[in-house]
Amino acid sequence: MHYRALSLAAIATCLAASASAQSVEEDIASVVETDQAVITANAALDAAPVFDGHNDVPIQLRARFDNQINDFDFADTLEIGDTHPQGRVMHTDLARLAEGKVGAQYWSVYVPTSLSEPEAVQMTMEQIDVMKRLIARYPDALAYAETADQVESAMAAGKVASLLGMEGGHSIGSSLGVLRQMYALGARYMTITHSRNTPWADSATDEPDHGGLNDFGKDVIREMNRIGMLVDLSHVSEDAMMDALDVAQAPVIFSHSGARAINGHARNVPDSVLARLPENGGIVMVVGLPGFLNDERRQWYATREAEVARQKSLFGGQPDVWERAMAEWDAANPEPETMISHMADHVDHIKAVAGVEYIGIGADYDGMPTGPVGMEDVSGYPALFAELARRGYSQVELELISNRNAIRVLREAEQYASRVADQPPIESILETGD
Repeated sequence: MHYRALSLAAIATCLAASASAQSVEEDIASVVETDQAVITANAALDAAPVFDGHNDVPIQLRARFDNQINDFDFADTLEIGDTHPQGRVMHTDLARLAEGKVGAQYWSVYVPTSLSEPEAVQMTMEQIDVMKRLIARYPDALAYAETADQVESAMAAGKVASLLGMEGGHSIGSSLGVLRQMYALGARYMTITHSRNTPWADSATDEPDHGGLNDFGKDVIREMNRIGMLVDLSHVSEDAMMDALDVAQAPVIFSHSGARAINGHARNVPDSVLARLPENGGIVMVVGLPGFLNDERRQWYATREAEVARQKSLFGGQPDVWERAMAEWDAANPEPETMISHMADHVDHIKAVAGVEYIGIGADYDGMPTGPVGMEDVSGYPALFAELARRGYSQVELELISNRNAIRVLREAEQYASRVADQPPIESILETGD
């Protein structure tokens, strides 16, 4: 039933048939409030479609099809779940991007940190190739983009502006020359680390090695600024975040992170860093991964991992025993649900500490098992924006979050690069043992 098409009297009649008399007025008020929130959210997303900071379709193409995509149908991927090692349906296709009101997307050309640096460089180029080929196959729906102006032109034409972002500094093989060539190939941001340290930067989820960024790492930030590549601080340690902010002359991004004050995961952004965003002009693009959103879910996972270790210690060499014990544990300790409200809580906190001008969305679809309930795939963005509207966000604020902040950051990085175009390339070399 679509309440929007009904009069208040009709709504009252419908509700009265299924609700007690004393609750009818409350239910009517809730329906009207919800309806207005949906209207506000849809108006915002029609004016400013979502510019998402991180989607892992490229690695899905490798994992599922070994990058052999000539027969791959990106119009609808709901029927190809059984090609994934875990049997999981993809989160992304053209139909659901349209339903989710997505207007621009950074496609992550992620490669594993387990690779050697030369292997990572080659595989990153292959991932750039496969994503460019996919974009070119759907010219009516997708438009390859490298600049803020191209993003706006694509969205004005009703297409999804498609940009590329590297996830992890291992993709440049500790070479500023490779960094520049990746930019020439179209990469418009680089996440400084992934889950492991690079030889020049500390990851949030590895043992500290450099105390943040070493001297070469700081030159990486300077060179990224000089050429116009966005510095992405998702995945890096707090010290590395601080070092990057000390060096950066252009806005940084967090392509897919939450607020550490709401969920204590090391992948999230601490208040000490959020407080510096207004000075830098950067944005946190809020992630949709449940373990980074819902702190109860994070605690549950840690407890489960401890129980797995305990069972393996008790029954080493007897996998049938400890697996049966874990099945019983899982039945007695279901995973806490992560809701859209959890994601909205992170938006609220970043707004309170930094301001609404420094928020974006970077859900991490196809790089996680699922998004929150009601936002399981890329079709779910309107539900998040309706939740924010219910919390009092104006249409103007929603438009800032959906794409205007992200476009501003990209344009300011371009403008800085233009101002320093006469500066020579940085020629630092990573010293062995640095």
